[in-house]
Amino acid sequence: MIDEIDITRTIIEGYVEDFLKNIDIDVAIAGAGPSGMVAAYYLAKNGYHVVVFEGKLSIGGGMLGGGMMFSKIVIQEEVIPVIDEFGIKYTKHKNLYLLDALETASSLCLSAIRSGAKIFNLITVVDVLIRDTKIEGLVLNWSPIDMINLHIDPLSIRAKMVIDATGHTADIARIIEKKIGKCLATETGGLIGEKSMWAEKGEREIIGNTKEVYPGLVVTGMAANAVFGSPRMGAIFGGMLLSGKKAAEVVIDKLKSAENSSF
Repeated sequence: MIDEIDITRTIIEGYVEDFLKNIDIDVAIAGAGPSGMVAAYYLAKNGYHVVVFEGKLSIGGGMLGGGMMFSKIVIQEEVIPVIDEFGIKYTKHKNLYLLDALETASSLCLSAIRSGAKIFNLITVVDVLIRDTKIEGLVLNWSPIDMINLHIDPLSIRAKMVIDATGHTADIARIIEKKIGKCLATETGGLIGEKSMWAEKGEREIIGNTKEVYPGLVVTGMAANAVFGSPRMGAIFGGMLLSGKKAAEVVIDKLKSAENSSF
């Protein structure tokens, strides 16, 4: 017999149990776009407790729409080893490689989850926890609450490191600038803002922009280019994937340094 109340109880108990397991973690990632999911995959693969909070219903960020709703994306040759690790199919077209946008986003999500990362969707980051000039967690609320601007108090999670993978808006870096002032590791101390599309320059600069921009906060993907004033790239996603991998490496180095200094 299938009872509706049993369905309700099972869902609520299962979700609450999941959530309580993930409120004091190693790494919190804001945004389940390509760079966020790649970072989550590599962090979880290396044994870290990592959780991704995505404000939208779907994962994948801008990748799901491909180029102008053509559900195809491209990458460059140096990204093939990463693509192969995720088992994503591709075909070569001159000096570019063509991928299915939906397969790519789905593969990144599934690989991140199977590596041990947890992804919560429909949760928006509305603030951050700052302790002694270091970010140490995120303040969360349900996305519909945030969208309709209801005055409902949020809840918080603690994390040793945070990754801003929120894309063009660079939400976490923007919150820090708004709340604390121009304290980011940029030329101006503030969020510079992304420039107009220039795929080659944007792809070239994104890896250098992927770094710690405030103590405890690493920026990745388009959030990195937005913070440091580099161009957007359009439907080429190689830089996004490599940026996610670089973000994981930066975070791992920071966590290991913190562990060593505590001895």
